[in-house]
Amino acid sequence: MSTGRAFHFIVNREAGGGAAERTALSVARRIRSAGHEVRITPSAGTEHCRGLMPGSIARGKIIVAVGGDGTVGSLAGLVSTVGGTLGIVPAGRGNDLARQLGIPRAPAASAACLLHGPATSIDLIDVATASGAGLVVGSAYAGVESLASALVERAPRFLPAALQYHYAAVRALASFQPRQYVVDVDGATYRFRGFTTVIASSGFYGRGMHIAPDADPADGMLDIVMISAGSRARLMRALPRIYRGDHVALADVTILRGKQVEVRTEGPGEQLEAWGDGDRLGLLPLRAAVRPAALEVLVPRAVP
Repeated sequence: MSTGRAFHFIVNREAGGGAAERTALSVARRIRSAGHEVRITPSAGTEHCRGLMPGSIARGKIIVAVGGDGTVGSLAGLVSTVGGTLGIVPAGRGNDLARQLGIPRAPAASAACLLHGPATSIDLIDVATASGAGLVVGSAYAGVESLASALVERAPRFLPAALQYHYAAVRALASFQPRQYVVDVDGATYRFRGFTTVIASSGFYGRGMHIAPDADPADGMLDIVMISAGSRARLMRALPRIYRGDHVALADVTILRGKQVEVRTEGPGEQLEAWGDGDRLGLLPLRAAVRPAALEVLVPRAVP
C-alpha cells in the first residue's frame, strides 16, 4: 500500500491529564522520520477546528484526532461533512472508539497505523435534543452514566484515569434515582423503569465497559441497551460483567436493534441529560438516527 500520506494533527492539550501533546510529538517524530509531513495544531474548540478542515483536506491531509473520545467525537462529524479521512492517536482517559477499532496507543504502533493502515467506513449517529443537533461517533446515553460522566469531569485530577471512571461509576450507581423511560425504536414503543438507555454504534464506553458487545460500527444499525431498575446492589455487583460484556445475559438487561431511536422519560423526577462520546448533548428527549458509512477512518486492520 502506498504511504504517500500527509497529516494534520489536532491536539487536545487537556486530554490524558496533559499527556496528549507529548504523545502527538512522539508520534509525529516517527512519521517525519519516515519522510512524511505532519502539521500539529492545538485545538481551540469546535469552531476553530471547523475552520481548519476544508483547507487541510483539500491539500490531501489526513486529519488526526490526538486525545480521547471527546476529541474524536468533536472532529468526526467535521471530517465527515468535508469528505476527509480521520486518523486517531489515542491519548485520552477513555479511548473507547480506538479500543473498538483496535487502534494501538503505543507511539510506534500508532504511527504505523497512520502510515500504513487502511481506511474503512464507519457509521455516525445523528443526534438531537432540545439544545441542538450534532453527530456522535460512539454512543449516546441518558441515565446513570450521564451522572457518571459529570462526575468524571469533576474527578480529582490526581486520580489515575482508571480510578476516575471506577469512582464515578460507583458514586453514580449509589445515588442515581431510576426513571420511567419511554424508548421508541423504528416506530415500536417500549416502557420500563430503569437506570439507563444507551444508543450504541460502537460497543465500548466508560473506559472499557463493553456495554453493547455485539455492536458493529460498520453495519448501519444501532444497538439500544436498556437496563431496568432491579436491585441497585445487584447492578453494582454486575459492574465487572459489563467490562467483560456478559452482562447481556442478566434479566435486567434488554438489547434492541434499529435505525431510529427516541428516548424520553415520563412521570416525576428531574429531567435527564443526554451525553454522547463523553460530552453533554442536552436534556431529553433524545432523538438518534444512524448515518451509515459516514466516516472514513484509518485502522490497523478490518473493523472487528
